[in-house]
Amino acid sequence: MTGKQFYDWQTRGGTDDVMRLVDCLERADVAWCVIGGVAVNRWAQQPMVTQDVDFVVAVEAMEQTVSLLEQAGFRSEKFEGSVNFKGRSALSIQLSTEDFYRDFPARAVPADVHGILMRVALLEDTLRGKIKAWSEPQHRQSKRIRDLADIARLVEAHPHLWDLLTDDLKRQLQPPERT
Repeated sequence: MTGKQFYDWQTRGGTDDVMRLVDCLERADVAWCVIGGVAVNRWAQQPMVTQDVDFVVAVEAMEQTVSLLEQAGFRSEKFEGSVNFKGRSALSIQLSTEDFYRDFPARAVPADVHGILMRVALLEDTLRGKIKAWSEPQHRQSKRIRDLADIARLVEAHPHLWDLLTDDLKRQLQPPERT
């Protein structure tokens, strides 16, 4: 079973939704990148399945992106800080509208994640995004624990990131083995 087939199985057809998302953004030449768990999967040693795709676009492309995805068959719902999209699969697609991520697309890198070519937040930006998510006190405990695990996965794969962690995070994680 390929990475793409496994991902498709885990997300009940999510590969098609992700590929439609990527196709819409690339055809329109939108500056964008995935963030969150999908980005972590690019940078960590072992990928983990996630049933959501978080992404960000350049501020000036926000309205265009919503329109493009709706035209491609995604249903949208606006919330404070995000626009959520639903396609044909079990996958949840979330466009972040938070200023924090505004510069991420300009530094994005091309990557193959689960056999799908896409733009991914830079390693340090991925870590910053995960630290921000972990730091949100209103997030439920299970989400914060998952974010902490993602931070640990990034630091294990890239020990130099340890120096970018807050003291609070360093108290909760073991220092990585440096080679």
